[in-house]
Amino acid sequence: MTKSESAGTAKSSVGTARSETVETDAGTARITWHPAKKKARLVLAVSHGAGGGIEARDLQALAAELPAHGVTVALVEQPWRVAGKKVAPAPKTLDVGWRGLWPALTRPGLPVIAGGRSAGARVACRTAAELGAVAVLALSFPLHLPGKPEKSRADELLGAGVPTLVVQGGNDPFGRPAEFPADGAYELVEIPFGDHSFAVPKRADIGQDEAVKRITDAVARWAGMLGA
Repeated sequence: MTKSESAGTAKSSVGTARSETVETDAGTARITWHPAKKKARLVLAVSHGAGGGIEARDLQALAAELPAHGVTVALVEQPWRVAGKKVAPAPKTLDVGWRGLWPALTRPGLPVIAGGRSAGARVACRTAAELGAVAVLALSFPLHLPGKPEKSRADELLGAGVPTLVVQGGNDPFGRPAEFPADGAYELVEIPFGDHSFAVPKRADIGQDEAVKRITDAVARWAGMLGA
Protein backbone atom coordinates (compact mmCIF):
# COMPACT_ATOMS: atom_id res chain seq x y z
CA MET A 1 0.00 0.00 0.00
CA THR A 2 1.33 3.43 -0.87
CA LYS A 3 0.15 6.92 -0.22
CA SER A 4 1.22 10.18 -1.78
CA GLU A 5 0.88 13.83 -1.00
CA SER A 6 1.61 16.93 -2.99
CA ALA A 7 4.86 18.64 -2.16
CA GLY A 8 3.94 21.80 -4.00
CA THR A 9 4.98 23.20 -7.34
CA ALA A 10 8.15 24.81 -8.56
CA LYS A 11 9.13 26.71 -11.68
CA SER A 12 11.69 24.92 -13.81
CA SER A 13 13.24 25.19 -17.25
CA VAL A 14 10.28 23.29 -18.67
CA GLY A 15 7.56 25.32 -16.99
CA THR A 16 5.76 24.19 -13.85
CA ALA A 17 7.08 21.02 -12.26
CA ARG A 18 5.12 19.38 -9.46
CA SER A 19 6.78 17.27 -6.79
CA GLU A 20 5.01 14.44 -5.00
CA THR A 21 6.21 12.24 -2.17
CA VAL A 22 5.25 8.59 -2.18
CA GLU A 23 5.48 6.15 0.70
CA THR A 24 7.00 2.79 -0.26
CA ASP A 25 8.14 -0.24 1.70
CA ALA A 26 11.70 1.02 1.19
CA GLY A 27 10.93 4.50 2.56
CA THR A 28 9.71 7.84 1.23
CA ALA A 29 10.37 8.40 -2.46
CA ARG A 30 9.72 11.48 -4.58
CA ILE A 31 8.41 12.07 -8.10
CA THR A 32 8.91 15.37 -9.91
CA TRP A 33 6.35 15.63 -12.69
CA HIS A 34 7.04 17.55 -15.90
CA PRO A 35 3.68 17.52 -17.71
CA ALA A 36 3.36 17.16 -21.47
CA LYS A 37 2.83 20.50 -23.21
CA LYS A 38 0.19 18.99 -25.47
CA LYS A 39 -2.13 16.01 -25.07
CA ALA A 40 -0.10 13.46 -23.18
CA ARG A 41 0.10 9.96 -24.64
CA LEU A 42 2.90 8.45 -22.54
CA VAL A 43 4.60 8.79 -19.18
CA LEU A 44 8.37 8.40 -19.08
CA ALA A 45 9.28 7.45 -15.52
CA VAL A 46 13.04 7.71 -15.18
CA SER A 47 15.26 7.33 -12.14
CA HIS A 48 18.85 8.16 -11.25
CA GLY A 49 21.91 6.02 -10.73
CA ALA A 50 23.79 4.97 -7.62
CA GLY A 51 26.18 7.91 -7.78
CA GLY A 52 23.87 10.86 -8.34
CA GLY A 53 20.34 12.18 -8.49
CA ILE A 54 17.82 13.59 -10.93
CA GLU A 55 20.09 16.56 -11.61
CA ALA A 56 22.02 14.37 -14.08
CA ARG A 57 22.41 16.12 -17.44
CA ASP A 58 20.54 13.46 -19.42
CA LEU A 59 17.59 13.30 -17.06
CA GLN A 60 17.21 17.08 -16.96
CA ALA A 61 17.47 17.28 -20.75
CA LEU A 62 14.72 14.69 -21.18
CA ALA A 63 12.49 16.57 -18.74
CA ALA A 64 13.04 19.74 -20.76
CA GLU A 65 12.50 18.22 -24.22
CA LEU A 66 10.06 15.30 -24.06
CA PRO A 67 6.98 17.26 -22.85
CA ALA A 68 6.92 19.01 -26.24
CA HIS A 69 6.46 15.57 -27.81
CA GLY A 70 3.41 14.59 -25.80
CA VAL A 71 5.37 12.73 -23.13
CA THR A 72 4.96 13.53 -19.45
CA VAL A 73 8.30 13.01 -17.71
CA ALA A 74 8.36 11.76 -14.13
CA LEU A 75 11.80 12.13 -12.53
CA VAL A 76 11.98 9.59 -9.73
CA GLU A 77 14.12 9.87 -6.61
CA GLN A 78 14.60 6.61 -4.76
CA PRO A 79 14.05 6.61 -0.97
CA TRP A 80 17.76 6.51 -0.17
CA ARG A 81 18.31 9.78 -2.07
CA VAL A 82 15.30 11.44 -0.46
CA ALA A 83 16.67 10.42 2.95
CA GLY A 84 19.98 12.11 2.14
CA LYS A 85 22.06 8.94 2.15
CA LYS A 86 25.19 8.82 0.02
CA VAL A 87 25.32 5.09 -0.69
CA ALA A 88 22.66 3.22 -2.61
CA PRO A 89 21.16 0.09 -1.03
CA ALA A 90 21.18 -3.39 -2.53
CA PRO A 91 19.44 -3.97 -5.89
CA LYS A 92 16.60 -5.83 -4.16
CA THR A 93 15.81 -2.74 -2.07
CA LEU A 94 15.94 -0.49 -5.13
CA ASP A 95 13.37 -2.76 -6.78
CA VAL A 96 11.12 -2.51 -3.71
CA GLY A 97 11.19 1.28 -3.89
CA TRP A 98 10.43 1.27 -7.62
CA ARG A 99 7.51 -1.13 -7.21
CA GLY A 100 6.07 1.08 -4.49
CA LEU A 101 6.14 4.07 -6.83
CA TRP A 102 4.36 2.32 -9.69
CA PRO A 103 0.74 3.05 -8.61
CA ALA A 104 1.53 6.79 -8.59
CA LEU A 105 3.26 6.56 -11.96
CA THR A 106 0.29 4.83 -13.56
CA ARG A 107 -2.31 7.13 -11.97
CA PRO A 108 -2.55 9.40 -15.06
CA GLY A 109 -3.96 6.39 -16.92
CA LEU A 110 -1.29 6.42 -19.63
CA PRO A 111 1.19 3.77 -20.81
CA VAL A 112 4.39 4.07 -18.77
CA ILE A 113 7.93 3.73 -20.07
CA ALA A 114 10.12 2.47 -17.23
CA GLY A 115 13.47 4.20 -17.41
CA GLY A 116 16.62 4.97 -15.55
CA ARG A 117 20.27 5.78 -15.82
CA SER A 118 22.92 3.30 -14.69
CA ALA A 119 21.58 1.46 -11.59
CA GLY A 120 18.16 2.93 -12.34
CA ALA A 121 18.26 1.30 -15.77
CA ARG A 122 18.91 -2.06 -14.15
CA VAL A 123 15.89 -1.60 -11.90
CA ALA A 124 13.70 -0.73 -14.87
CA CYS A 125 14.85 -3.83 -16.78
CA ARG A 126 14.37 -6.18 -13.83
CA THR A 127 10.80 -5.06 -13.10
CA ALA A 128 9.37 -3.99 -16.48
CA ALA A 129 7.42 -7.12 -17.37
CA GLU A 130 6.16 -7.63 -13.82
CA LEU A 131 4.82 -4.08 -13.52
CA GLY A 132 3.38 -3.81 -17.01
CA ALA A 133 5.70 -1.18 -18.43
CA VAL A 134 5.13 -0.54 -22.13
CA ALA A 135 8.87 -0.18 -22.77
CA VAL A 136 12.24 0.42 -21.09
CA LEU A 137 14.67 3.30 -21.54
CA ALA A 138 18.16 2.34 -20.35
CA LEU A 139 20.57 5.27 -20.12
CA SER A 140 24.22 4.33 -19.54
CA PHE A 141 23.35 0.72 -18.78
CA PRO A 142 26.13 -0.64 -16.52
CA LEU A 143 26.86 -3.81 -18.46
CA HIS A 144 29.75 -4.60 -16.12
CA LEU A 145 31.99 -2.95 -13.57
CA PRO A 146 34.94 -1.07 -15.07
CA GLY A 147 37.68 -3.50 -16.00
CA LYS A 148 35.54 -6.58 -15.31
CA PRO A 149 33.77 -7.43 -18.58
CA GLU A 150 33.58 -11.08 -17.57
CA LYS A 151 30.95 -10.19 -14.94
CA SER A 152 28.26 -9.18 -17.42
CA ARG A 153 24.76 -7.99 -16.52
CA ALA A 154 23.47 -8.62 -20.02
CA ASP A 155 20.84 -11.04 -18.69
CA GLU A 156 19.07 -8.16 -16.94
CA LEU A 157 18.93 -6.13 -20.14
CA LEU A 158 17.90 -9.05 -22.33
CA GLY A 159 15.26 -10.12 -19.81
CA ALA A 160 13.31 -6.85 -19.84
CA GLY A 161 10.65 -8.45 -22.03
CA VAL A 162 9.44 -5.19 -23.60
CA PRO A 163 10.77 -2.85 -26.31
CA THR A 164 14.01 -1.39 -24.99
CA LEU A 165 16.19 1.54 -26.00
CA VAL A 166 19.75 1.68 -24.71
CA VAL A 167 21.56 5.02 -24.99
CA GLN A 168 25.26 4.44 -24.29
CA GLY A 169 28.36 6.59 -24.32
CA GLY A 170 31.02 5.46 -26.77
CA ASN A 171 33.65 5.56 -24.02
CA ASP A 172 31.56 4.30 -21.11
CA PRO A 173 33.87 2.21 -18.89
CA PHE A 174 30.81 0.34 -17.60
CA GLY A 175 30.22 -1.02 -21.08
CA ARG A 176 31.08 0.36 -24.50
CA PRO A 177 28.51 -0.16 -27.27
CA ALA A 178 30.61 -2.84 -29.01
CA GLU A 179 30.51 -4.96 -25.84
CA PHE A 180 26.72 -5.33 -25.84
CA PRO A 181 25.16 -8.56 -27.15
CA ALA A 182 24.69 -8.39 -30.91
CA ASP A 183 21.53 -10.49 -30.94
CA GLY A 184 19.52 -8.72 -28.27
CA ALA A 185 15.93 -7.57 -28.84
CA TYR A 186 16.74 -3.94 -28.14
CA GLU A 187 17.89 -0.82 -29.95
CA LEU A 188 21.20 0.77 -29.02
CA VAL A 189 22.11 4.38 -29.75
CA GLU A 190 25.74 5.40 -29.26
CA ILE A 191 26.69 8.86 -28.08
CA PRO A 192 30.19 9.29 -29.54
CA PHE A 193 32.99 9.97 -27.05
CA GLY A 194 30.54 9.99 -24.12
CA ASP A 195 31.53 8.54 -20.76
CA HIS A 196 29.15 7.07 -18.15
CA SER A 197 27.68 10.55 -17.56
CA PHE A 198 27.63 11.34 -21.30
CA ALA A 199 30.38 13.91 -20.77
CA VAL A 200 32.52 14.36 -23.87
CA PRO A 201 36.14 15.58 -23.83
CA LYS A 202 37.08 18.89 -25.40
CA ARG A 203 39.01 17.09 -28.11
CA ALA A 204 35.87 15.26 -29.27
CA ASP A 205 34.37 15.85 -32.69
CA ILE A 206 31.08 16.87 -31.06
CA GLY A 207 30.45 19.32 -28.25
CA GLN A 208 28.56 18.69 -25.03
CA ASP A 209 25.38 20.36 -26.25
CA GLU A 210 25.36 18.19 -29.38
CA ALA A 211 25.88 15.06 -27.30
CA VAL A 212 22.88 15.91 -25.12
CA LYS A 213 20.79 16.73 -28.19
CA ARG A 214 21.56 13.32 -29.65
CA ILE A 215 20.22 11.75 -26.47
CA THR A 216 16.95 13.68 -26.49
CA ASP A 217 16.49 13.27 -30.25
CA ALA A 218 16.94 9.51 -29.99
CA VAL A 219 14.51 9.16 -27.09
CA ALA A 220 11.91 11.44 -28.71
CA ARG A 221 12.09 9.45 -31.96
CA TRP A 222 11.81 6.12 -30.20
CA ALA A 223 8.99 7.24 -27.90
CA GLY A 224 7.15 8.52 -30.97
CA MET A 225 6.99 4.97 -32.29
CA LEU A 226 5.46 3.57 -29.09
CA GLY A 227 1.70 3.33 -29.16
CA ALA A 228 -0.75 6.13 -29.77
